[in-house]
Amino acid sequence: MIHPYDDLPLHQSSSPLLHPSSDSLGLYDRYFFNGFDANGELMFALAMGVYPNRQVMDAAFAVVRGGVQHNCRSSRMCATDRAHTVVGSISLEVTSPMLEHRIVVEDHHGVSADLTLRVVSPVIEEPAFVHRVNGRVVMDYTRITQFVEWSGWISLDGERIELADLGRVQGCRDRSWGIRGGTRGLPGPATVPQFFWTWAPTLLDDMCAHVAINEEASGKSWHRSGAVVERFNAGEGSIDRVLDTTRVRRADNVSTVIDWVSGTRWASSMTATIDMWQSEPVVISYEPYARFQMSGVGYQHPEWGHGQWRGDLDESRDELQLDALNPLDPTVIHVQHLCRVKSGEREGVAVLEQLVIGPHEPSGFSGVLDGAN
Repeated sequence: MIHPYDDLPLHQSSSPLLHPSSDSLGLYDRYFFNGFDANGELMFALAMGVYPNRQVMDAAFAVVRGGVQHNCRSSRMCATDRAHTVVGSISLEVTSPMLEHRIVVEDHHGVSADLTLRVVSPVIEEPAFVHRVNGRVVMDYTRITQFVEWSGWISLDGERIELADLGRVQGCRDRSWGIRGGTRGLPGPATVPQFFWTWAPTLLDDMCAHVAINEEASGKSWHRSGAVVERFNAGEGSIDRVLDTTRVRRADNVSTVIDWVSGTRWASSMTATIDMWQSEPVVISYEPYARFQMSGVGYQHPEWGHGQWRGDLDESRDELQLDALNPLDPTVIHVQHLCRVKSGEREGVAVLEQLVIGPHEPSGFSGVLDGAN
């Protein structure tokens, strides 16, 4: 099965580019973007993924406004051309790789958008995520993270929101690809689910920082990374600048201290320490003040989970009243909190993503979904 991209010198193997590199049902390739204004009056996110062995491409766009999260989801059959990044009314255009992207939503049950991001930082290539349980691959993927600013507009049930009217609308993007959930659906003994994940892309006035941690139930990490990068003005990046690895200061070690909201698995605060080679540690404090539910873009959603087969084309919209949610409901436990941050004299904003399922000894969690004391 040949694709026009096969005419470019990009092959990683003897197979054509459209031939999957693995037969795992967990094989995927995904985009994620988020955006927010400093006051938290508007938060939005988009996720788009392709699952070659499931023959599915799906996308979701969600907006938080006035305490309500509006979720738009689309899914289609994707048997061949994975480069056609359009799923129903949601489309993504990579207008300039690593520098600019455009997202368009065309009247998805009353929600429309035309948004453009321009990067404000170099690319951070996170260390490879590789996790095996009893020798079987659960995760084996690569992710890049980059910081952005947004322009454009969103229309929500007739209300047109011009991002320029909200001041600077910032955010981040990531790209990941490989195998995730590689043992899902495979036979084997039942085990207690366990997953601990914190991810904290942080925007300060003159720099950006990043922290990502996965831990086992004991607190021992199987992935731990951090980095600090320069921040430049939107539109000032070049491909050489954003791919220059010397502009990424990688951490020697990263540690976090998290306090939890009683009765939940949501953080009330976090302090991260990023230890740097031959320089003072970067210490950042995080104070959450707004929330985005990751189920809105497919994470832990029982019907619209990533890669689920929904036929040739299917679309839906629903809403979440954020204050009415049970924080220990397994479908909404995965969150991104918008945080005020401080690091010495610097101040800024960050997204603190948390997904904590099962035991985690350092946090005092012993069951699957018990809340903090």
